Amino acid sequence: MSATTLTSAVVAGAQVPSIGVPADASVQYLLRLADTMLILTQRLSEWCGHAPVLEEDIALTNMALDLIGQARAVLTLAGQRVADVTGGAVLDEDQLAFLRDERDYRNPTLVELPNGLAGRPDFAFTVLRNLVVSTWLLAMWQHLADSSNEELAGIAGKAVKEARYHQQHAADWVVRLGDGTAESARRTQQALDRLWRYVPELFEDDAVDDAAVESGLGPASSQLKAACEAALLAVLAEAQLTVPAPSTFRSTGRRGVHSEHMGFLLAEMQHLPRSFPGGAW
Repeated sequence: MSATTLTSAVVAGAQVPSIGVPADASVQYLLRLADTMLILTQRLSEWCGHAPVLEEDIALTNMALDLIGQARAVLTLAGQRVADVTGGAVLDEDQLAFLRDERDYRNPTLVELPNGLAGRPDFAFTVLRNLVVSTWLLAMWQHLADSSNEELAGIAGKAVKEARYHQQHAADWVVRLGDGTAESARRTQQALDRLWRYVPELFEDDAVDDAAVESGLGPASSQLKAACEAALLAVLAEAQLTVPAPSTFRSTGRRGVHSEHMGFLLAEMQHLPRSFPGGAW
């Protein structure tokens, strides 16, 4: 059964219709940000009870909680924007989080990848991905603090502090593993070789970025590249890791074209809300 079929089966069984979102650039811009955090939260939550040491089990879970809080705030803002654009009802955070089809999620492919290599959880891969994403989010939140949307600027003011901690935590672990034993260095380099080709997607501009810059909503993706690359390369150098050569491969998750992993992730993430619509505890 394919990933898409698996997702559809859950939807069909529960007979809960998916919601659509308008192609409005501001809505899409907000969803790109929110979905990055939402999907990474899902992956980080998979470590709960399985991290290599208790302290990291707690740390990864707390970072997931930070990210879900940020995602909720941005999804709420996106739902309000949907109503403004369509003249219809406001979509709440739960509808946007759980009732969209796979092609309507706008997260970069990097965050939907499994937490390891060859089907096995890998801590090195997780902390490297956390380093990349938190570095990107830190730069994004710093720019969004000056957003023309006052509510988004307010969200950024709080989130930037959390992103700074996440980035430092990940950087510390990458250096510890990369500049550690021969085995930890080998596995960390292997993880870097796998994920690095997904990084360029974070910095590619399109019409959504152009509209965000024009309206003052937020920065274009390319505006984050220089600061992010400088920060990442500094950490990787300290960790004694070799930066992989540039690749012609380009992932396309932010355009809604996802990897084979996304359908399975959504099937698990959406199962309860679609099976018990409107359920409350």
